[in-house]
Amino acid sequence: MRASGSEKRPPALDRYRGPLGDLALTAVGVHIVLFVGYTAVPTGMMLLSVLCPVLLLGRRRFPVPAALAATAVAVLAVVLGRPPDGLFVAAGLVSYSVAVYSPRRRPWFYACVVWGSLMVVGTVVHGGDWWSADQFAPFAFIFGGAGVGDSIRLRQAYIAEVTERAMQAEVTRDEEARRRVIDERLRIARELHDVVAHHIAVISVHAGAADHVLRAEPEKVWPVLGHIRTAADAVLEELKSVIGVLRDPDEVRDVGPAPGVERLQELLAGLRTTGFAVRHEQHGESRPLPAVVSLAVYRIVQEALTNAHRHGDGGAVLYLEYTADLVRIEVTNRVAGSGGGRTGSGFGLIGMRERAAAAHGSIVAGPVAGGLFRVHAELPTDGRRRGGVT
Repeated sequence: MRASGSEKRPPALDRYRGPLGDLALTAVGVHIVLFVGYTAVPTGMMLLSVLCPVLLLGRRRFPVPAALAATAVAVLAVVLGRPPDGLFVAAGLVSYSVAVYSPRRRPWFYACVVWGSLMVVGTVVHGGDWWSADQFAPFAFIFGGAGVGDSIRLRQAYIAEVTERAMQAEVTRDEEARRRVIDERLRIARELHDVVAHHIAVISVHAGAADHVLRAEPEKVWPVLGHIRTAADAVLEELKSVIGVLRDPDEVRDVGPAPGVERLQELLAGLRTTGFAVRHEQHGESRPLPAVVSLAVYRIVQEALTNAHRHGDGGAVLYLEYTADLVRIEVTNRVAGSGGGRTGSGFGLIGMRERAAAAHGSIVAGPVAGGLFRVHAELPTDGRRRGGVT
């Protein structure tokens, strides 16, 4: 990214740029008073006139008081006599400064105060002699200074606003990029868990069964090992697909569609071949679902049955209900042992909750009376948000 002007300047120059600018403008004002349109005036009048631009040194911190003090000095000079013509040019610098640095944008009001004070006092003190064609010069200097100051103030405000918007846009872009990275990491973690956990759980269960069968009935171990091999091949194939997508986005076209409700029977058949008894009950006629809802149904059922397989007593009940505006899922199984609880990483339950939230649905998972564990989810098919997760 190209460095800005402020980044190219030395820090010391940025620190003293304002005071140096005030000093330079004051020097210009003093020079104008002393040498522009110079006429012979008393020394006291000249010193008083010089004081007018000197007050510009306070224009940044005290713009309005400095302008009022400079105007008062100029008025006093007019009262004492005919001031040098350069004083009116200095009054224009005062009008310029207050227009740039005053807390309120009232340039023409300040210009009217400066010019009106000089004209009124000059008329009162000098009478008709004060008014001449030369008096149009103070008007031009004072109101011209106000106009230039107001233009510079508007330009500075515009640059500041554009800079602020650019900084906000950069911050927003960085935050959006970080959010997308986090979301993508969560999505990948969820997909990997959903893809791997089911098959690894099947392998774990059959590995335990193989150990038992090998001791008791060695001749029956071969079917169990076959199930382990089938599950291992499946998880390797799915891992290959996921990792291929991560390594090369062009390989997305070779990956099959995401699983949905149409593959539930295939999932149940695979579980039954491992000896896990699943009773499937369905109410309502199945129908095509939105992609996110269909995927959520499949993954929630897959995770719930995988947990039932690992922690249950060998069977589970899957209940599916289709209504006009939602699909209801309930998986119930008896927990093995007497504790009624479950051990594990907890990522599976987190993944189910995230799936339900992504589909704007609700899910409840936990032990219930009778030593059972139940997963109950409701996913809307009309896109409306429902409930929450527990």
